Amino acid sequence: MADLPFPWLALGLGLLAAIGLTGSGVLGPAEAYRLPLLTLLIVTEFGFFVTAIGAGIGINRLLASGLQRGLLLSVLGCALLAAGFLYLGIRLWPGGFPL
Repeated sequence: MADLPFPWLALGLGLLAAIGLTGSGVLGPAEAYRLPLLTLLIVTEFGFFVTAIGAGIGINRLLASGLQRGLLLSVLGCALLAAGFLYLGIRLWPGGFPL
């Protein structure tokens, strides 16, 4: 079995969290949320940390082993998802900025 680096696993977990969040109505008005606000915040925080750590580990691997296209794609995906989770977490927080 091939060695699956953590950034790919983090990207997959981040995508699952993002799909779950969008399915719960998080992008709509607060009255349309299908899950409690605390649950949405916890899932957003989990997604942020997993993808940010995945991007960090991927960057360290890229610096150590040289440029690998697949690893670079997973790092970019993790970084984009981490930024999206950060934005969504701040937006969800009471008093955060609106969408």
